[in-house]
Amino acid sequence: MGSHPERLPNPTTPAGREGLDAVLARPDRAVVALDFDGTLADIVPDPEQARAHPGTVEALAALAPKVAAIAVITGRPAGVAVRYGGFAGVPGLEHLVVLGHYGAERWDAVTGTVHAPAAHPGVTAVRAELPGVLHEFGAWNGTWIEEKGQAVAVHTRRAQDPQAAFESLRGPLGELAAKHGLIVEPGRLVLELRPPGMDKGVALAGFVAELEAESVIYAGDDLGDLAAFAAVEKLRGEGPDGIPGLLVCSGSAEVPELAERADLSVPGPAAVVDFLAALAERL
Repeated sequence: MGSHPERLPNPTTPAGREGLDAVLARPDRAVVALDFDGTLADIVPDPEQARAHPGTVEALAALAPKVAAIAVITGRPAGVAVRYGGFAGVPGLEHLVVLGHYGAERWDAVTGTVHAPAAHPGVTAVRAELPGVLHEFGAWNGTWIEEKGQAVAVHTRRAQDPQAAFESLRGPLGELAAKHGLIVEPGRLVLELRPPGMDKGVALAGFVAELEAESVIYAGDDLGDLAAFAAVEKLRGEGPDGIPGLLVCSGSAEVPELAERADLSVPGPAAVVDFLAALAERL
């Protein structure tokens, strides 16, 4: 982020313009919700090396005091997102909440603590069986198992043929998940096995209701963000009492399904940071 953020971009849809106008008119009643990987952090081959894009924390610290709250909604454990984002102990981020594991975990900047449920027994069983499944289908070479506490994910980005490995594993991992009462959440060259019932849409709708927000912005980059997009579309479509919202897509090359439904598309995390900084400046 430079010292002169870009001008605040205009949404391309009437609903998006209405959402942004509502945020600008009553920022203290607005929720700004953001995915982490691919939105605030650049996608990297090793997910353990992901970090918030330079300027992210500064932009969030400038924006957070001016809105009702900022929520980072991620499939990662809440504590990991806080650590990789550098969100802890930052002046100005008192209005920040991290909803980890699609909302199953919650970290509040005010207390600095994580509230988390016990792990689903199916995750423990899948964790034990997963290496054997990968070996059986010849997909072990180059794949990466990410431990997520409440879930487990298989990344194929480092495989010799990432897309082929991804496609070959969808069926077997789907069967493994179903056997243990889990679901598979596909993403950008990643398949996550996790408990059903929580997604980013449920997490976002619950948080908006909790704060009695009057407008919402959501920014994401992957298939898992479609549920949050759907939640915003539902909120703003609920008659005269609907909540205006703005949907932002971070990058559009890998996930056209998201870009097609967005009110505003930006090239990636660097542009998301510029957007947040420009919004803070306008407010």
